[in-house]
Amino acid sequence: METVQSERYANIVPMDELGTADKRLHPFPVLNELRRKSPVRYDESRACWDVFRYEDAHHILKNPAEFSSKRRLAGNENDTLLTMDPPRHSQMRALVNKAFTPRVISELEPHIASIANECLDAVIGRGSMDVVHDLAVPVPVIVIAELLGVRPQDRMLFKEWSDILVMGSEENSEASFKQLMATKQRALEELNVYLGSIVEERKKQPKEDLISLLISDEIDGEKLKDHEILGFSILLLAAGNETTTNLITNAVRYLTEAPKAQEQLREHPELIPGFFEEVLRYYPPIQAIGRVAAADCTIGGQPIKAGDQVVSWVASANRDESKFPDPDTFLIDRKPNAHLSFGFGIHFCLGAPLARLEGQIAIRAMLERMADIRFAAGTPLVPIQSPFVFGVKQYPVTFSAR
Repeated sequence: METVQSERYANIVPMDELGTADKRLHPFPVLNELRRKSPVRYDESRACWDVFRYEDAHHILKNPAEFSSKRRLAGNENDTLLTMDPPRHSQMRALVNKAFTPRVISELEPHIASIANECLDAVIGRGSMDVVHDLAVPVPVIVIAELLGVRPQDRMLFKEWSDILVMGSEENSEASFKQLMATKQRALEELNVYLGSIVEERKKQPKEDLISLLISDEIDGEKLKDHEILGFSILLLAAGNETTTNLITNAVRYLTEAPKAQEQLREHPELIPGFFEEVLRYYPPIQAIGRVAAADCTIGGQPIKAGDQVVSWVASANRDESKFPDPDTFLIDRKPNAHLSFGFGIHFCLGAPLARLEGQIAIRAMLERMADIRFAAGTPLVPIQSPFVFGVKQYPVTFSAR
């Protein structure tokens, strides 16, 4: 059966248990308690099932035939890889994978390092910076914009659009949800016009960018339709920007909370890749992933009906004691580390290698050029307005130049 969800998307409606700013900044004790007391529960206020255990979340994410990704958000008529099921998903993913091969990603390393160091050049003499504004936003925004062929002067406009695309409702009310959907629809309309103009330009004059690749390639002898090109480009914009921005910021957040780790990574830079895997598990940029039950089924002893929305809380699954020993302790060299922060199965994040590379380069550059990185005490932290994103709007730090 084809399941297309067009009602309120539960993943962008706030959960009552995480209803305060402080709980959104520190959600893990709440999620731990929910996992232990009600590992699979129906939330009447959000009209969805919440799943908190690793085993259950893993099962849902690896079984697209049982738990569909098809849904239609208000205002967005473009299919994306996130909202496709096989076989079309498999065909599209195989095509865009060409732009994300290990060779292509590794070739970006010197350029990403140059971008990161240029960002640090601007702040190194000050002894202070806002990690979000000065580093974690510009690095992925510049990389994604260049991949898509966006004009340099429009990069920050792209950031504004991507912020709106991942935004969640301020409160669990119909009025708040409708207001959010209207805002998202305006952003999507603006994005479609902007990217549509680039598509038309590339049809006439192809360049070495992803949009040109999508225009030129075929699936089963057929060119991609414009709405498919636009859908993928918008997905790459939102997912590529927001996930990596929060990954970098969350990594710095942990380093200021555990200053000894700074020196450990400085002395042993070979630990940085493993450190990032633990950041992904411990402070995941994406907290929850939504699906729709394609048929009646049972999860954790609970009967779920076809068409029900199911939200897998990967931020809880990543701290499930049945999967991770001592899960609330950050272990730089944790092995194995089978976190679910990039998803799992056919929808495993296409840009994961790029996000990892950008994050590792940014942190390595900071540690090479800065010592004694500290959070600027007394600054109030403001969580990002999104129930499924774990991140903050600013993260000011002080440091000594090395």
